[in-house]
Amino acid sequence: MEISTHEIMKRAALVKREIALADSGLKNRALCLMADCLIEDCDKILEANRKDAEEAYGKMSSVMIDRMLLDKSRVEAMAEGIIQVTKLNDPVGRIISRSERPNGLLIDKVSVPLGVIAIIYESRPNVTSDAASLAIKSGNAVILRSGKEAWRSSNEIASSLRRGLEAAGLPKDCIQLISDTSRESSYELMNGVGYIDLLIPRGGAGLIRACVENAKVPCIQTGTGICHIYVDKYADIDKALSIVDNAKTSRPSVCNAAEVCLVHRDIAETFLPKLKKRLVYDRIKEEKIPVELRGDESCAKIIDIKPAGEKDYDTEFLDYILALKIVSDEKEAIEHICAHSTGHSEAIVTENEQCARLFTSAIDSAAVYVNSSTRFTDGGEFGFGCEIGISTQKLHARGPMGLSELTSYKYIIHGNGQIR
Repeated sequence: MEISTHEIMKRAALVKREIALADSGLKNRALCLMADCLIEDCDKILEANRKDAEEAYGKMSSVMIDRMLLDKSRVEAMAEGIIQVTKLNDPVGRIISRSERPNGLLIDKVSVPLGVIAIIYESRPNVTSDAASLAIKSGNAVILRSGKEAWRSSNEIASSLRRGLEAAGLPKDCIQLISDTSRESSYELMNGVGYIDLLIPRGGAGLIRACVENAKVPCIQTGTGICHIYVDKYADIDKALSIVDNAKTSRPSVCNAAEVCLVHRDIAETFLPKLKKRLVYDRIKEEKIPVELRGDESCAKIIDIKPAGEKDYDTEFLDYILALKIVSDEKEAIEHICAHSTGHSEAIVTENEQCARLFTSAIDSAAVYVNSSTRFTDGGEFGFGCEIGISTQKLHARGPMGLSELTSYKYIIHGNGQIR
């Protein structure tokens, strides 16, 4: 029987106290059993994923379908991600600060779960296990709202995780998946005042904009990544080629993939032909999808390139497309990034410490790299086990959101009869 979104929110609110009071041992036991159930149910999960993929062919691009596809190794990686979360310190009950007042009051600032977290996501079924495991470890109930493209896959994953929770003695309703994939269920979550303590949209710009504009519950902006790499005149060319290649082609459909490459004019004539060879000709020889390069007039004087359109520097392509632009110096690169960035991840490739210092100080994004690929903006790569999303705002979380970002705090004050 299909359960309404409102009923799911009510059930989550009823069980949030029980998961909030669970100790570390119980939560870790539940997570281990959740991982075991994923492995046990691997065949069912893959069969559901196969059906999702069959319906997606012809409706979605190949790179977006790749985001959705699962195989045995990916299911095993999901389970391993849950196990990694068990090894992380429990964020609940941590004394953040302690002070004693002149009147003898002892004031502790203590981390506590948020309560009920709702997450709306699109075509990545692995988000189901990542979000659920982080929510449970941080003492929160979680409501999952998957996109229709991967709903079967997400449903099987959620069913396995719920089975693990129940086996550990925790309410299975601490993890719930909404079956209604229409916009109506999303708007119900956005308006779930009294039930939802935090809403996290994880997907394209349209989804995030809809949540920010319509949500009456607290909402985190996540995900949209127009990520830039600036290749400075002091860059190591080979290092720069490797970094741009990895940032663009290792997985172009994710939010930490590079979309724009800025090149200092002093090295453009050397760098751009080598970049085109690497991203286009070499990939064709290797029978890989070549990158479509789009650039300004200055780039077109050096390499044969498709002219960059008006919106190309403001587009999250999520595909094998890279916008190029030649800049006169690091200050122009910084100005361009500040004008076009979504605040996700930016990188500079340079061997000049002064240029690197200026770049990291002036760029106001959640993650700023020196001589490294933007693809590292990821909870697992940051040592968080996995992530529930990547925040591009400043309150209350920024960058990859791990366990500590799923807690708030309260003050506990101990006295001995003091009155004011």
